Amino acid sequence: MAIQQGKERRTVRHGAPEHLLVSHGYEEKLVDLGEIDLNYAEAGSAANPALLLLPSQSESWWGYEEAMGLLADDFHVFAVDLRGQGRSTWTPGRYSLDNFGNDLVRFIDLVIGRPVIVSGNSSGGVLAAWLAAFALPGQIRAAVAEDAPFFASELNSKVGHTIRQAAGHIFVNWRDYLGDQWSVGDYKGFLAAMKSSEIPMLRQVPLPEEAPQNLVEYDPEWGRAFYEGTVAQTCPHDYMLSQVKVPMLVTHHARMIDEATAGLVGAMSDLQVSKAVEMIRATGVSVDVVDLPEAPHILHQLVPHQYVEIVKRWIASLPAAR
Repeated sequence: MAIQQGKERRTVRHGAPEHLLVSHGYEEKLVDLGEIDLNYAEAGSAANPALLLLPSQSESWWGYEEAMGLLADDFHVFAVDLRGQGRSTWTPGRYSLDNFGNDLVRFIDLVIGRPVIVSGNSSGGVLAAWLAAFALPGQIRAAVAEDAPFFASELNSKVGHTIRQAAGHIFVNWRDYLGDQWSVGDYKGFLAAMKSSEIPMLRQVPLPEEAPQNLVEYDPEWGRAFYEGTVAQTCPHDYMLSQVKVPMLVTHHARMIDEATAGLVGAMSDLQVSKAVEMIRATGVSVDVVDLPEAPHILHQLVPHQYVEIVKRWIASLPAAR
């Protein structure tokens, strides 16, 4: 398949199989970042402040579709498919925080072209912190980490639960039953493994009988990278958080400790969020925390009006852009 980009015509590198993708309310565009093509959509006027939205693991850009409409009057909004999701290139063996982050540094430089506020959910929230720490000087104005699994998505966590004591139980089933780049694709087997798991919280996860669209657009090798620890191998969270250079908002959603297994149900524990905030504040930048103990993990998609209200109110409190 070929697309027209600028004055050149070229072949698109593989993302999710084209026949499995569906249309959405915003035009999708591809930008060549060198190793990968990155898929994105945008809304709002370029006269407004720039806002970059980063989805969670197994979520494509259109998880933000309703929120984009609510934000478009006030911001020039960009929402992306990270590598390994949707129409962006899938790169087996190359899913890491540093690769994801450097993709976004290039995207900001080539597409947005001015300072941007970034907001990410879950692993996208970890990437928002990565950008707040390691992006090029002047690229990032501020960052929102929406229920990001600080420490809890690492194999060797410096603070509290590890990935294998939290969401990793789901990721390893994605790895085993769906296979790298859906090479196995046994969704029925995945359902059976979840429903018969020895871990009570896995048996309670509500799952559709057919693979949902967001999962169809996801390379399960993401799950391998998180469960096996390679995703953060060169970027320990404590080091990343100690390098943050811009104001941050951290939201913390529903969580609990499972009595049967002592495992974490949720993105991060109270200890982990308090330590993350402590490390960021030690850099001298301001950090605000919004505690939402009843909120769903993917607030921006399931309760977009609440998400937009929180983000807009916090951005309004920031110093004016230069």
